[in-house]
Amino acid sequence: MVKRKTTSNSEMDGGNYEAKVAEIETIITRIEAGELQLEEVFEQFATAVEYLRQCESFLQQRQQQVNLLIETLNDE
Repeated sequence: MVKRKTTSNSEMDGGNYEAKVAEIETIITRIEAGELQLEEVFEQFATAVEYLRQCESFLQQRQQQVNLLIETLNDE
């Protein structure tokens, strides 16, 4: 079973992002393989959704940084 880790979006770095993606993939694999009891499926699905939200927030923050850098380059 994959344990939930509480990581705020601002604390996530590239390594944490990659780890979250790997955990999401593991959860999906276990659900698809039928390895989990029904209660565990719901729990793991909720965990995967939480991780997806964290990853999406991380990517949005990085996109904003890239946009700012591009603006800075265009201004020069």
